[in-house]
Amino acid sequence: MTLEPRLLEALATVQDPELRRPITELGMVESAFLTDGTAQVKVLLTIAACPMRSTIEADVTAALSTLPGVREVDLTLGVMSPEQRAELRESLVSRSIPFSDPASLTRVIAIASGKGGVGKSTLTANLACAMAADGLRVGLIDADVHGFSIPGLLGIPEARPTRVDEMILPPVAHGVKVISIGMFVPDNKPVIWRGPMLHRALEQFLTDVHFGDLDVLLLDLPPGTGDIAISVSQLLPGSELVVVTTPQAAAAQVAERAGSVAVQTGQKVVGVIENMSAMVMPDGSTLEVFGSGGGAELAGRLELVLGTKVPLLGQVPLDPWLRSGGDAGVPLVLSHPSSLAATSIVAMARALTHRPRGLAGMKLGVTPR
Repeated sequence: MTLEPRLLEALATVQDPELRRPITELGMVESAFLTDGTAQVKVLLTIAACPMRSTIEADVTAALSTLPGVREVDLTLGVMSPEQRAELRESLVSRSIPFSDPASLTRVIAIASGKGGVGKSTLTANLACAMAADGLRVGLIDADVHGFSIPGLLGIPEARPTRVDEMILPPVAHGVKVISIGMFVPDNKPVIWRGPMLHRALEQFLTDVHFGDLDVLLLDLPPGTGDIAISVSQLLPGSELVVVTTPQAAAAQVAERAGSVAVQTGQKVVGVIENMSAMVMPDGSTLEVFGSGGGAELAGRLELVLGTKVPLLGQVPLDPWLRSGGDAGVPLVLSHPSSLAATSIVAMARALTHRPRGLAGMKLGVTPR
């Protein structure tokens, strides 16, 4: 007997660290049987140079060692054949964009800003980690191709995706699946691309990268209303926008343009975030370094332009730990979760994800009898 049910049941608790699916579902378990107290198991890796080899080995050994009657685990790691990889790829990847399917339950939220320097990428990284910490399955695309920064903010500046033939498995940081053009560019070299190449890069991220089933997909957009913003609306017509600004009136005026693009694209602006709000001083007083009222002003302007309710999701106070957390690769919501800025970001993350999702018009796969 090459596949013993009791061992398979234990192995079903082991997930591939990159695909985030049980190794039994992925066809990675070639044999598993028990002989005189020794669990003899052979697991097939997707590629020989699998970066998670040691993790899989440790997880399999730990899962089997807890079974009654198992005194020793004899684990052999093999490699899938080209035919097995092709079968795995076919079972996982569709050449279409899964998140653009009207039946998809993944909430796609693009984080936009009118100009750079408002902390949009830092907020995006923190929102993603806050959602993942709440138990959601979260993906994050660094769509700012020219100014990519998400890998560094999440502490994986040297991370490289795993390729299984034409399928790309995104690295995972703090429970978030992440992809960025920075993972393909050596030595921090600049990316000098024009519109068609930018569109193609985003399209490949959405089709070739296997995110699996997600609750939320966040996109960190470049500032302004350029090629990527237009491509997002074309490739992900059901995506929603969150606009980030600072309290400064001039910044809010520029940010209005980033939100107003929804008039042409048909996207919904689900909220405004005011970053770098009043800084709380040690004596409890506040210092408005960048002024006040920009977030509320922007939300009001967008309501007039779009004709729909645009809430001010929250105000993130200016906090040195927010910057230092990004520099260290451990976002504030994880490094200093009790800080005012962190609690504000967590509240905004929950406001975005806890809205009800209607099932009207969606195919449920149920056939009446």
